[in-house]
Amino acid sequence: MPRVIIVGGGLAGLAAAAALGEAGFEVELFEARPFAGGRATSFPWAGPDEQTRLIDNCQHVLLRCCANLLDFYERLGVAGLIRFYREFYFIEPGGRVSLLAAGRLPAPWHLTLSFLGVKFLGFEDKLAILRAVAAVGREYRRRQELDRMTMLEWLEEKRQPGRAIGRFWRPVLVSAVNEELDRMAARYGLQVIWLGFLASAQGYELGVPAVPLGELYRAEAWQRLERVRLRLRAAVDRVVFRGGRAAAVVSAGETASADFYILAVPFERLAGLAPELGMDFTGWEHSPITGIHLWYDRPVTELPHATLLDRTIQWFFNKAEGRHIQVVVSASRKLLDLKRSELVELARGELAEFLPSARSARLEQAHVIKEVRATFSALPGMEARRPPARTGFENVLLAGDWTHSGWPPTMEGAVRSGYLAAEAVAAACGRPVRFFKPDPA
Repeated sequence: MPRVIIVGGGLAGLAAAAALGEAGFEVELFEARPFAGGRATSFPWAGPDEQTRLIDNCQHVLLRCCANLLDFYERLGVAGLIRFYREFYFIEPGGRVSLLAAGRLPAPWHLTLSFLGVKFLGFEDKLAILRAVAAVGREYRRRQELDRMTMLEWLEEKRQPGRAIGRFWRPVLVSAVNEELDRMAARYGLQVIWLGFLASAQGYELGVPAVPLGELYRAEAWQRLERVRLRLRAAVDRVVFRGGRAAAVVSAGETASADFYILAVPFERLAGLAPELGMDFTGWEHSPITGIHLWYDRPVTELPHATLLDRTIQWFFNKAEGRHIQVVVSASRKLLDLKRSELVELARGELAEFLPSARSARLEQAHVIKEVRATFSALPGMEARRPPARTGFENVLLAGDWTHSGWPPTMEGAVRSGYLAAEAVAAACGRPVRFFKPDPA
């Protein structure tokens, strides 16, 4: 069987490895870090109490509509470690909670009755949002200029009130796409609404790993894929090209060769790794995510998670019996210059506005994680610039959430890109295999 080298052990590289290994290819994956998962992983952290914990670099979640990510988890035998929730909780400052969940009506109306009953929006806001949601169904995949306008421009075109934008559109979309509405291409915003909330009655369900993210890719999960070898702490310095093809990779002064090479690295690393590809990333930007772990001396909530309205922090996730809370701020450019102590105080103070129990609880320890290069910035015009899996070299493929996967920069987008690269390898060998799962609708 042909041999494949994959550079990069994030979700894109892991997905390509799992698919090709299951199809009988010999796969060797090189990852610079001592753990797999890339930006969607966990790592050991020793707190002030000298107890070492495995914590997520940031809380990564999925929706039920993420067909390829779920397929990847099935390949690793860890799909059962994802806990799905049918309820979305929205909390206002002061602690009032609203719940959004599917009712008995069929899609695309399954959330309508619950939505009409939420407390954090007025009646006029709800009607405006429902009119805009109806427009999503008409315009998604049909309106050509959606990639050239921002999501905020689209919302203003639909005459969305400021309260509707601030309390519905922004919390949902900024968290999903990791970009602000005035920078996000409208096509990505409409895609999230269509696939997540309209196309099927289950697509909106929120999947949260019940274990630290790194546990999803642990060594035991790969034992079932005997043809895949993961090489951790093995940074690849460069790809060697010879005779119009990739001939080898160089890692720690040693070379390794294969028939095909999948480069599943962040876009900013590609020029140094394989300048022969001639990729131009001028104008590409990153969008950061900030995660803050808070450990209290007592439980501060019974909710599993919630969207937080009108403040800086956007979500919290209950990591352990209400005592370990992780808060998340997507597109967090404004927080990058703040000291970690300032971020802890910001999160602690704001969380106390939503969770009354947090006001009297004592904060025992905290940890801040700034993912400065969490995703590429999903700006208008970027879709046309995202490269496909195939390159100008027949045995070199690209993968990563920044490539042309058909999705915004998400875990689903990363896995889709890995599957597309794997399909290109299989097709080039004359053994076409279908790994890629189409959108549910």
